[in-house]
Amino acid sequence: MLQYLTCGESHGKYLMAILEGMPSGLKLDSSYINDELLRRQRGYGRGERMSIEEDHVEIISGCLKGETTGAPIGLLLENKNFTIDSLPPLFRPRPGHADLAGALKYREEIRSILERASARETAMRVATGAVAKRLVSEFGAGLVSHVVQIGHVSVPKKPLSFDEIGEKVKTSILNCAFPQAERDMIHAIDLARKRKDTLGGTFEVIVRGVPPGLGSHVHYLRKLDGRIAQSLMSVQAIKAVEFGLGRDYAETPGHLAHDEIFYNRTRGYFRKSNRAGGIEGGMSNGADIVVRATMKPIATLGKPLRSVDVRTKRPMLADFERADICAVPAASVIGEAACAFEIARAMCEKFGGDSLSEMKRNFRGYLAQLRHS
Repeated sequence: MLQYLTCGESHGKYLMAILEGMPSGLKLDSSYINDELLRRQRGYGRGERMSIEEDHVEIISGCLKGETTGAPIGLLLENKNFTIDSLPPLFRPRPGHADLAGALKYREEIRSILERASARETAMRVATGAVAKRLVSEFGAGLVSHVVQIGHVSVPKKPLSFDEIGEKVKTSILNCAFPQAERDMIHAIDLARKRKDTLGGTFEVIVRGVPPGLGSHVHYLRKLDGRIAQSLMSVQAIKAVEFGLGRDYAETPGHLAHDEIFYNRTRGYFRKSNRAGGIEGGMSNGADIVVRATMKPIATLGKPLRSVDVRTKRPMLADFERADICAVPAASVIGEAACAFEIARAMCEKFGGDSLSEMKRNFRGYLAQLRHS
């Protein structure tokens, strides 16, 4: 079983992750992980914290001479903004944040809730996702993410290929594959900044090269779309997840809602459409996995919303701490990492082995089985 655990606080000394279950023999170095962390830090609309931190992970265990050993992989990231012991207490919970519910649940002051609930924790999810991406790449699979909406601005419904999206987002400051839409999104972010407001949006993750049969229909905990959805929903501020046609299924008649099945000797079974988003019955069907997630606007506002002082119970304005105006581009990178981890986990279950060479042997055997089905 591939699994990970993160720990650390937003303004604590370190962020840490332990990734367990990765097979031995996978080439891995910190530079690849750090490149992914840099992608997370970029994006128009980010706050000043991103100009303070230079996220670099140190691999402290589970690797020897640039290869995984099969032991738990320890990842350590040092925060430059290590100020947790000197930060003032907070007493005015922010609507939309974990402040009040967390303080009531744990009988703690709001500061301790904020520190752990902060999206700063996602740096370690991106780090573990980077390792997962390295693993799935060994089996010919790849991932790309892009922003498709910020505020009222959406990209055109013009289809782009996986490779086109991958190329276009490389030069985008919003991880958006459509330049005109990006310019309109930047304008929307600038307006929100002037109004001391924040903006949410939607991003899409596409996974290419996944064989049919990952996940299972036999039990709810094994359904691949359920696991990907849970992983994405656990990312801070994500409020909706959809696959394929998603919400458009509601207005699509049945004869236009499903992907007809074809067969020839060269390609085997194939589809000419991908309305299901690559998953049917909780299992990958061989098409690209296409999933979108929607992020709500950041809950920390320059013009704070109404709240209550938890000491006096009197009405007050919520506390304000520095925050992003829009973090949807960063969320797209985090979502990509979350999807990569779930695909890697499903691959470890399907082709499981203690070493990468054993997994590849099992994988080749499975592909041979599919060719004769």
